[in-house]
Amino acid sequence: MNATRNEHTDVLLIEDNPGDIRLIEEAFGAHSEDVTLSVVHDGIAALDFLFQRGEYADSPTPGLVLLDLNLPRKNGDEILEEMKNEPTLRRIPVVVLTSSQAREDVLRTYDKCANAFLTKPIDPSAFLEIIESVREFWLSTARLPDS
Repeated sequence: MNATRNEHTDVLLIEDNPGDIRLIEEAFGAHSEDVTLSVVHDGIAALDFLFQRGEYADSPTPGLVLLDLNLPRKNGDEILEEMKNEPTLRRIPVVVLTSSQAREDVLRTYDKCANAFLTKPIDPSAFLEIIESVREFWLSTARLPDS
């Protein structure tokens, strides 16, 4: 086992596209022992999960967040800004997964302290490869802060 490998990681996926959710669940392994993948479908639910409010009062603090930018109710930029302004959440790595290729989106999300910006490929197999590389890097190579 790699010395930097994380024993168990709670990952929060903030995504509203069912097809993307399915591919990400496949890449992370729906029944993996080393990862618990939680999914929320809009920005308000994401913030409730992260701040452990309402129905998410008992939610785990994620060790990694996968964030789509284009979400209903609150967009990814707003979620990222609120996370990075909150001392208890700012150390959580955030990987932005979006269909956008706009330079402005890249710059804006890095200005808001995103840890990575990835454009979702249209091809499902290429998308799956990207997600698998995210999993490998963030959960096996990088050392995550304790949650």
